[in-house]
Amino acid sequence: MLVAKQKRAIALMESYADLPMDFADASLVVLAEYLEHGRILTVDRRDFLTYRWNNTQPFENLIRMSEA
Repeated sequence: MLVAKQKRAIALMESYADLPMDFADASLVVLAEYLEHGRILTVDRRDFLTYRWNNTQPFENLIRMSEA
């Protein structure tokens, strides 16, 4: 199972290479897929607005940052 998750993280980094996605971010996406929810607590708002878990599901950032 660990090898499959590592391969998924690598595939995500390749898929989001234009951002680029680092291994830490890829690991959080893989964890969201494993836990079957996209609730995340991060200040990395730009990237996690772009990333999708299970390829289509947007993340819900639990840090509500003002738009001001």
